[in-house]
Amino acid sequence: MSSADRTKWNARWEQRGSAEPRPPEVFVTAQAAHLPPTGRALDLAGGNGRHALWLAERGLEVTLLDVSPVALQQAAAAAARRGLNVTTLELDCDAIDAGEASFPSGPWAVIVCHHFLWRPLFAHAARELAEGGVLLFAQPTRRNLERHPHPSEHFLLPPGELAAWVSPHLEILGLEETWHPNGRHEAQLRAVRPASAGHPRK
Repeated sequence: MSSADRTKWNARWEQRGSAEPRPPEVFVTAQAAHLPPTGRALDLAGGNGRHALWLAERGLEVTLLDVSPVALQQAAAAAARRGLNVTTLELDCDAIDAGEASFPSGPWAVIVCHHFLWRPLFAHAARELAEGGVLLFAQPTRRNLERHPHPSEHFLLPPGELAAWVSPHLEILGLEETWHPNGRHEAQLRAVRPASAGHPRK
């Protein structure tokens, strides 16, 4: 991500000011029964923390990663107001691709990635999820353009491609690609690192 992109996201979050983060997405909260009650959770590209705060309220030890320091400051303030402990980490995933930074070390009991398309995620999740750890991932597909001009095609999933990316790395427990009540055509995934996966640790 370029410095211009970081500036753009900082400006968007600054426009929101000190407003409370939006409620978490139904897709994420609907997975509550499938998530562990304790352990470490990573909210990847989580903005100002709507999912990180929800995970922390459930008793998980949460790290919120985002490229925007403004978003992270807002998340930290919201966590403080709620009496929650959320660790924030400013990191550009492009730096991981370039070998200039490392994916946050696990083991993670939960990784959430909502509306951030970064294809190397699944291999990193396979290495850094704890055995039995859960990945929740949601991203609009190309069919979303039938009703919405944004995001652009560059940020949309081709039909059926998500399963091909994930299956070499993790066990898919649930995957839907359809129109959802939020009005978007999304691929919504729940996957797990099997106890017998034997993925190498770093």
